[in-house]
Amino acid sequence: MIQRFIELGEGYSDIYELLEIARSNQKRISQLLCLKTDINGRSQASLLVVLHPAPEGNFQPLYLCREGVPVPSKRYELFEELSRYLEKDIITFDVKSSGEFQEKELYYHYLTGILRLNYLIPPLI
Repeated sequence: MIQRFIELGEGYSDIYELLEIARSNQKRISQLLCLKTDINGRSQASLLVVLHPAPEGNFQPLYLCREGVPVPSKRYELFEELSRYLEKDIITFDVKSSGEFQEKELYYHYLTGILRLNYLIPPLI
């Protein structure tokens, strides 16, 4: 199975696209995630919508707004409203900042490991 992070942006206006992806794919939603990190003394969040793989293709997308949503904020409240609308809990973790990694790809490997160890995404088969 191919699992890929699809970064929409940092959570400013792209948060609305993330919410729309979730609403239009309600039946495919696997998880709603909030990955909190500390950036310059401020609590920031990466918000993720994880979909089940499509029936064909064996591809699992993880849509992400990376580290641009302050907690608490109006944008985070929109994600909480989505959670209530979809009747899905938001699973929250504290993680390292992407700035602590030399490359963004290494950061995504780190997140993949955390999500697999917590059984939030399936292992590679």
